[in-house]
Amino acid sequence: MVLGLTACGTPETSTSAVGSSETTEVVEDTAAVGGEEVDETVDSDEQITLRMAWWGSQTRHDLTVEVIEMYEAENPNINIEYEFYDFDSYFTKLKTLVASDQVWDIFQLGGNFPEYIDKIQYMNEYIDSGIVDTSNIPESYLKITQDMDGNQIGLSNGLNTYGIAYDVDMFKEAGVPLPTDNWTWEDFENAALTISKKTGHFGSSGFTSSEFISGCSTYIAQQGKVGEYGFFNIDLTGMGFSDPQMLTPYIEMRAKLINEGASPDAGAEMEITNIENDFLVTGEAAMTWVAVNQFPTIYDICAEEGRTLALATIPRVKADGPAGTVVQSSQMLCVSKDSKYKEEAAKFISWFQNSTECNNVLKGERGIPINNDVRETLEADATDGQKIMYDYVTLVGTFEMPEKINVLSPAGQDEVVDNYRNYIQQVVSGEITAEEAAEKTYSDAEKLFN
Repeated sequence: MVLGLTACGTPETSTSAVGSSETTEVVEDTAAVGGEEVDETVDSDEQITLRMAWWGSQTRHDLTVEVIEMYEAENPNINIEYEFYDFDSYFTKLKTLVASDQVWDIFQLGGNFPEYIDKIQYMNEYIDSGIVDTSNIPESYLKITQDMDGNQIGLSNGLNTYGIAYDVDMFKEAGVPLPTDNWTWEDFENAALTISKKTGHFGSSGFTSSEFISGCSTYIAQQGKVGEYGFFNIDLTGMGFSDPQMLTPYIEMRAKLINEGASPDAGAEMEITNIENDFLVTGEAAMTWVAVNQFPTIYDICAEEGRTLALATIPRVKADGPAGTVVQSSQMLCVSKDSKYKEEAAKFISWFQNSTECNNVLKGERGIPINNDVRETLEADATDGQKIMYDYVTLVGTFEMPEKINVLSPAGQDEVVDNYRNYIQQVVSGEITAEEAAEKTYSDAEKLFN
């Protein structure tokens, strides 16, 4: 079973760039505004400009630019103007483009795609016509980026899931046992506190934009029997649990770690601008929450410094209880309804997912490729960090999963997430209790359905 991954890690560097045209402003094309139908039949010699954007780390930026230039070389009539951002800046920009009907021709989305569904051109017709090749993509991997009606919203950039990256030597220095495949949040808390006291470093880095994923969607799903609870119900018509206090232990744990110096406070968290300068990577923390497609990058950085990183599963509420984690889609590339050249945008996305040459450059940085041939090729030549990523995703795939998982997020969830993160900081400062934070979070979420 699979689930849409919204943020895919901490916010990244707030950098933007534009491609070979040297143009930073989006120029309005009246033929594309408002998603109007246009003639997409183009002469092979016609010069076409596509606009593309994504968020991610500097590594992602560099690799994506490299393959864009590769595509332009193979298709001399195509010029791709590109922009890249950190996570928050990306969606700030996207909202302005939505309002002016100028969304990029090709754009990256995660599990929050319902908020932008009116700007997404479904790919069904391009798949049916063969413009987008899905012949070597398993049906189960296509479904992870479909809506409830089977419309193909985009193609997944890769299979992904969450884990805890940790510094093996820092655990050993503090005399803390290494995590097991079914360790608990209590084990995590004890490890973080012990490591902090014995080494002077943070036991755990901050969870920043992933706090909601860890403390709400995952933590709630780990309680009861497999599939018994979810933060929202499967139909997105209401809440998936009835007792707000199910959230309280996690909130108490996070506040305790911050107050005891075992995890960074809000001010220190602001120093984390991308996964590459996370406190784990800089040697100032023993653990961090990570979308595992990010792991090979930070593994290589630390290996160059003589440090060894490993991946642990997400801690559980009970050792014999549900894992609460699933294999997911990292993000997907979508075609914009505002695009003048939707067919050409779809062709690029097909190449991006299916080209072995392209993916030999990308190296699964966005997640494990969904194309069978591409994945087999990359696995045969994987680095140590990538092998750990592949093995970890395989492990998570063996965990018992619910029969049904909804890939959608309800409209308005972003505000609930922002409030929840603020409530945790208010617990840290003593303004409210963990119980009150749980009640407020539940109330905020419940209002989405009123």
